[in-house]
Amino acid sequence: MTALEVIAVVMAIGYLLLAIRENIWCWACAGVSTAIYVWLTFVAKLYMDTALQVFYFAMAIYGWYVWYTGRADGHEKAVVVWPVTTHAIALAVIAAIGIGNGYLLEQRTDAAFPYLDALTTWAAVWATFLVARKVLENWWYWLVIDAIYVFLYWSRDLQWTAGLFVFYILLIPFGLLAWRRSYREAQQWA
Repeated sequence: MTALEVIAVVMAIGYLLLAIRENIWCWACAGVSTAIYVWLTFVAKLYMDTALQVFYFAMAIYGWYVWYTGRADGHEKAVVVWPVTTHAIALAVIAAIGIGNGYLLEQRTDAAFPYLDALTTWAAVWATFLVARKVLENWWYWLVIDAIYVFLYWSRDLQWTAGLFVFYILLIPFGLLAWRRSYREAQQWA
């Protein structure tokens, strides 16, 4: 455990708690946390996760922008639901890219858990995009991704980060329920 890891964990918790409440400041917490995790994941030889952290940082800026510009008539950007076919296609693409990427990592690097690292990274890219667009189904993706991350981080001696992902898993039902309530309310006003 390092002080940097603790700060990253605290800011990541701030991100999730604020995201559940649909508070735009979640993206500021995400930016700080991911900036630190770029270094931590690189040192842990989770190279795809390092690239993911760079992506998360960019998505923190994008998420802030989308949520800020999505406001209308004093209301926050509404939660939406996307078709099952969209998710099915996304899952197929994630599997194909993740397996190919995992193979390259296995052959050309000393990456720890190359296939899991690649698959969770590409799934997290998609899930983060869904959060930024306020797509309700993002919470289901995170449930699976976060469970895998608990194993990955624990095995790489990032126990605080593994604990963070256990905490994330415990909070996912609250996020799902809050966003579902928000979605239903938006449908009533539409």
